[in-house]
Amino acid sequence: MSIQQLFTTPLRVVNVGIETFKDVCEQYAPPAIQVDWSPPVDVSPAAEACLAKNAAKIDTANQKVMEIILSGTPHLIGLDIARNVIPGMTDDTILHAGPPVTWDRMCGPMRGGVMAGLVYEGRASSIDEAETLAASGTIHYAPCHEHGTVGPMAGIVTPSMPVWILKNEAYGNLAYCTLNEGLGKVLRYGAFGDEVTRRLKWMETTLYPILKAAVAHTGPIDLKNMIAQALHMGDEVHNRNRAGTSLLYRAIAPAILATCEDKDDAIAVLEFINNNDHFFLNLSMPACKATLDAARDIKGSSIALVMARNGTDFGIQLAGTGDVWFTAPADVPDALYFAGFSKDDANPDIGDSAITETGGLGGFAIAAAPAIVQFVGGVAADALRYTHQMYEITAGESRMYQIPSLDFRGTPTGIDVRKVVDRNRVPVIDTGVAHKTAGVGQVGAGLVNAPMAPFAQAYEALAKLLKR
Repeated sequence: MSIQQLFTTPLRVVNVGIETFKDVCEQYAPPAIQVDWSPPVDVSPAAEACLAKNAAKIDTANQKVMEIILSGTPHLIGLDIARNVIPGMTDDTILHAGPPVTWDRMCGPMRGGVMAGLVYEGRASSIDEAETLAASGTIHYAPCHEHGTVGPMAGIVTPSMPVWILKNEAYGNLAYCTLNEGLGKVLRYGAFGDEVTRRLKWMETTLYPILKAAVAHTGPIDLKNMIAQALHMGDEVHNRNRAGTSLLYRAIAPAILATCEDKDDAIAVLEFINNNDHFFLNLSMPACKATLDAARDIKGSSIALVMARNGTDFGIQLAGTGDVWFTAPADVPDALYFAGFSKDDANPDIGDSAITETGGLGGFAIAAAPAIVQFVGGVAADALRYTHQMYEITAGESRMYQIPSLDFRGTPTGIDVRKVVDRNRVPVIDTGVAHKTAGVGQVGAGLVNAPMAPFAQAYEALAKLLKR
């Protein structure tokens, strides 16, 4: 453009700074353009130089990790009681969501879940007794992730709880998860009381044996194929599981009728599943866990295999840095709250369910589930925008999990810590929200951005390992 043309054409604003400046410009001028840009993350020049120098080595390691992830084949193979199958589980062990945390640092909903679990186990006859026992040092607390397990929200797994057993048929590793209780006043949101205990006992004594017999009757169930179908039907299999639950129902309902001799119990189980749209969540989570765990300990890889929250801390683990946790304080989600509640009531983000995002589902696949924005806030266009942004920080795309609204493009998969740091863009997670006080339960659902600090820590740690 010549200088003469420059002064005779209308001015157009291109804003690189705070977005509110663009909004002001649009009030007095033609539409402005907002550049989607953020300043670089503050990491050491030495780490930047090291990762740049080793870029080819990291890319090769990431290709290996991505092939393992993309070729994973999670199958539901059975059910059992936690103490019988989860590695390292003892009668004094309680597993929890997120990175390691001690009783004195546990948030309200996690404490509520622990106390409810101790009453359910018969280790305490009241919540007061349970609180005393929980703080006594007798109970060993450990992250679900360190025992091949995942748990939604508080993620509490006690020895007597029934668990799904999943196998990654391509690589042979197993993963576990409890059965979903439904929404409302439930243990995973930190609620306790007679209602919670009765439901858990019914799940152990009625739901579990019926499901175990049904799955034995059907044989292994291909969950990868089921998740792929659910995405085509409007789920993202984190906060929306209606299609996944329906597909599971179709797969096991005939087997329940074929194997359960008590008609009333069969009806009760089928009604429980049918009335719980989130029932499939406790299968999509371990499906991602089994898929991602197979790619552990690939030297030099910058891909995240875990994102998890315990309501106090947010933590990640990389394929190339072993079992080391990188943590920072968890943030409070932006959410739609139930009547009578607000952000002031909300606990910081909690749960292992971000394993779905880590596996290319959940918030990363939210474009497949535009209806979810009615549950977590926003408009349909936001769902497309969030998924498009996640392509910027991932190493590849799923070959199996596809998004119809993006012309069946594969979901963004394989969070690359280098891209997170270089682009200053963090993963987006859709999530439920627990009340910060033990015993209350769920108060809403919404979206939360992962904190940058754990990714910056992992970036630095990977550089140190590559220098050796």
